[in-house]
Amino acid sequence: MVTSSIKSALEQPYPLTSEQIAFYQQNRYIKLKQVFDAETIAFFNEAISQRVALMNHETRPLEERNTYGKAFLQLFNLWREDEVVKELIFSPRLAKIAADLMQTSGARMYHDQALFKEGGGGITPWHADQYYWPLETDKTVTAWIPLQETPLEMGPLEFSAGSHQIVEGRELEIGDESEAAIQQKLRVTDFKHVIEAFDLGEISFHSGWVFHRAGANTTNHMRKVMTIIYMDKDMVLKNPENKNQLNDWNTWCPGAQVGEVIDTPINPVLYQR
Repeated sequence: MVTSSIKSALEQPYPLTSEQIAFYQQNRYIKLKQVFDAETIAFFNEAISQRVALMNHETRPLEERNTYGKAFLQLFNLWREDEVVKELIFSPRLAKIAADLMQTSGARMYHDQALFKEGGGGITPWHADQYYWPLETDKTVTAWIPLQETPLEMGPLEFSAGSHQIVEGRELEIGDESEAAIQQKLRVTDFKHVIEAFDLGEISFHSGWVFHRAGANTTNHMRKVMTIIYMDKDMVLKNPENKNQLNDWNTWCPGAQVGEVIDTPINPVLYQR
């Protein structure tokens, strides 16, 4: 049951300064403190953990999985499975932040995903999300919502600030090759590597073409994260450029037409001015 105080926390606007928006536009990531209070985070930690336990079918031990499989348990569109989790995913507070950072008139759902990095879980290799997305512009942003305090030992998200300007590496799916190739490219550039812990209630937002990774979880505890991927409410579907974009079209934008705004039942507008 979502209490009135939690409902209020999900709905109250989070005011961004012009400096924060400018920082995001330049670096294509930003970390925002105290987006939610401890009560709200604890409530959704429990709700999301229960739903992930029901949806997860991965039973192999870590040593039997590939690099991607060791990185995290990945469950999609929890909002369609769980009415309580949907309250967080449809939060006007979060969607307005997304629209403000993208500098758009509104924010539309692309999809959500839980990313639970198990105790002893491996790295998440360097990658850019939008490689997977058949979307016409870069007006996209992912909210990365840790469900607990996340010290460096748990493998928080790391960013290469401003690396959305790099074209090399955009054609790589996430894996050992992307980790090696992008790391090598970033080593010879001046983009700052940002690796910081996350306080409780702190949330990061990053754009689709900024390169990012996460370290291994060297603790015995699950690193629980919920993510929401937003796009411009007027986002147009483009012709898929690889098999992953074709799969994403069929999975996350079913029925959308190339060259038209992605307006399907599972891509609702979550905020508009």
